[in-house]
Amino acid sequence: MSELVFEVTQEADGGFVAEALGESIFTEADTWEALRANVREAVKAYYFDRPAPERLRLTGIPT
Repeated sequence: MSELVFEVTQEADGGFVAEALGESIFTEADTWEALRANVREAVKAYYFDRPAPERLRLTGIPT
């Protein structure tokens, strides 16, 4: 897999939730910067024993 896509939604309290499409990876954070870091960490943990995707893409970012 060369790219893993995450659907991002913003919670009512202002925090963010990211869910991977096609994999069971979920994470959340209070800020956009923290969410990006949490996504990278969650992917690293999920793929600890096999090659991880080369690229991560976050979509559905609230404006």
